Amino acid sequence: MTDEIEVKRLIWHSRRGMLELDVLLKPFVEEAYRNLNAEDQQRYKALLDCEDADLFTWFMERIEPEDPDMAHIVRVVLEHARTRKL
Repeated sequence: MTDEIEVKRLIWHSRRGMLELDVLLKPFVEEAYRNLNAEDQQRYKALLDCEDADLFTWFMERIEPEDPDMAHIVRVVLEHARTRKL
């Protein structure tokens, strides 16, 4: 089980100040992060270290990350956004 303090920290770091990123990342952490396997949790943490400009181009599907781990977690986040119930 994921430590709730860690999740709260990740929610804070997922708030990027760019609406397009905020509407993807914050709900992802709140709704899906706890259910990820350990590898995907690590990928998500690494994703948060990326520059906002890179995140924006990846999530708007203009380009795909060169790093296969980043490409994977971007797809996971996008799939969550596409299938979540509002």
